[in-house]
Amino acid sequence: MRVKRSRADLAAYGGRPAFDEPLHVGRPYLGDRQRLLEHLAAVLDSGWVTNNGPQVRALEERLAARLDVRHCVAVCNGTAALQLCARALGLVGEVILPSFTFVATAHALTWEGLTPVFADIDRDTHTIDPARVAALATQRSGALVGVHLWGRPCDTEALETIARERGMRLIFDAAHAFGCTHRDRPIGGFGDAEVFSFHATKVFHTLEGGAVATNDAALADRIRLMRNHGIAGIDQVAGLGINAKMSELSATVGLMLLEQVDEVIALNRRNHAHYRRALAGIEGVRLLEYDERQRSNRQFVVIEVDAAAAGVARDVLVDVLRAENVLARRYFYPGCHRVEPYRSDAVIRVLPETDHVAGRVVCLPTGPAVGEEDIDVIAQIIRVVSSDPPAR
Repeated sequence: MRVKRSRADLAAYGGRPAFDEPLHVGRPYLGDRQRLLEHLAAVLDSGWVTNNGPQVRALEERLAARLDVRHCVAVCNGTAALQLCARALGLVGEVILPSFTFVATAHALTWEGLTPVFADIDRDTHTIDPARVAALATQRSGALVGVHLWGRPCDTEALETIARERGMRLIFDAAHAFGCTHRDRPIGGFGDAEVFSFHATKVFHTLEGGAVATNDAALADRIRLMRNHGIAGIDQVAGLGINAKMSELSATVGLMLLEQVDEVIALNRRNHAHYRRALAGIEGVRLLEYDERQRSNRQFVVIEVDAAAAGVARDVLVDVLRAENVLARRYFYPGCHRVEPYRSDAVIRVLPETDHVAGRVVCLPTGPAVGEEDIDVIAQIIRVVSSDPPAR
């Protein structure tokens, strides 16, 4: 049984690491390994391992039902989902999106020849600020991408109003939001389409994979065509496309894990509640909370560190945690607008709220591999370090 750590115990002060094995942010959950291997073996034995097989079709059907949308198109990853969506919608020109997101969101659009225009975020929610979007919209703005961050939906209503009034297409990046709701509606059916990542680090995954969810039948048909080289029949090429298909093996993993995702979300909720109790009273450390009226997957435990109040800089705290085998992450530092190729653009975006949040955020380990005793130790490390930071 692990015990709470004192200053002398911690590796940062000359002791041993608090954990023998690393605790990861986003550690993949695979469920019952033997059952998974049996399902994968059955697919291999069938000889149908790719090319829109029965496992992919079954997964699409079940996902569409869960997301309460008419169409769900499974693809090889979330990046491809966004690229296919952008191309199928015929996007050109500029696309407004938050800088505080994984760089893949901006890269996917840039790769399609679009120009990202970064909008600032709301300091409290960490999601895109509709007021900043409205101020940035011009005749060159062809689309808007809202990002549901940390399992928290962005302001869909305000963004839908802006997109409708300005004649812009609206896509939501829902990579963090599988299993979440907004105003009692599942994330998945907002805007022209929502794109999901099913990367292994997500609360629901297919090892690698993604999907586009939409209620637009014509859009779904175009994406299905594009994901398979534009091939409409056995030997009929109907248009331009790429290879973005999901394999039968990935879909099999997804079908099995879909049965267990609600259990994983329940564990995440338990962990988040325990972090709230364990971190209470630590000066300068704020746990990002969720709206209890809506369902969140609680995939991320996010804290903000106010260095002046906490007595320790955010980056020092991250270094100490990692020395203790707590592999905390400073998502999404420093913001897309401060990495290449975007920081070299002629137009320098001033995003004070993004800079503020990016300089404070730390994501802590959660998921089925993290127990309440682990959380107590992590909180105690933060408590000790904030009261007596190591020399640097």
